[in-house]
Amino acid sequence: MSIMQNLSSHTIVQLWETGQRQHPLERMLTLLASAMPGVPRSDLPNLSVGQRDAYLLMLRERSFGSQFAGFAECPQCQERLECQFTVADIWHPGRPQESPLHIQIEDYTVEVGLPTQADLLAIVGSRSVEVARAQLLKRCIREVLHNGEAIAATALPDEIVTAIGEQMLQLDPQAEVQLTLNCPACEHSWSVLFDITTFVWAEISSLARRLLREVHILATAYGWHEADILAMSAIRRQFYLELVAS
Repeated sequence: MSIMQNLSSHTIVQLWETGQRQHPLERMLTLLASAMPGVPRSDLPNLSVGQRDAYLLMLRERSFGSQFAGFAECPQCQERLECQFTVADIWHPGRPQESPLHIQIEDYTVEVGLPTQADLLAIVGSRSVEVARAQLLKRCIREVLHNGEAIAATALPDEIVTAIGEQMLQLDPQAEVQLTLNCPACEHSWSVLFDITTFVWAEISSLARRLLREVHILATAYGWHEADILAMSAIRRQFYLELVAS
């Protein structure tokens, strides 16, 4: 993959505008395509989920820094608590295994490919979680042997399917990030899933709206064009905003 590039103010506003018409999964491809222009857009859907999230973490750190902060509610006492962590805390340095993979569980030998962004996009329109799960299973499992005899993926027992999913996560560890939280009020501990796709899009949206508000203020005050205002450095733009407010 090519070197990650900084996102300009103009690009952030453009990404936000384009993303309003896209499914959340497609937005992530748009973000990565903008940050890695040397990579053909057609290659990005082939990233495994863990690879995609690793690149999104790199993009987030480059654009907004390494610190994360959020809030969670204790499921036991409903205490609201702040949680803070860094990119390093949730970064898995190991690379995902190359597909296809061969997994041996009891009497079953299963050839699988790690779920990709394309696989997730293909099941977006599924009628239910059960249907989506079956479709994803069909896309990821290439071959199943039971005691050496080929069988259909749909014939796999549920416990074997669950075990396959667990092993696939171990082979693509960045695909699922769990945060362990501790409530200071009742000392309850629990885990929550951290979704970098949701987090980074919320930050992009917030920054884009802020930039457009700044454009509105400066365009109203000086008659400047949007492109010229967005092309300014953040320091220079803030100076003009302070002049307007004084």
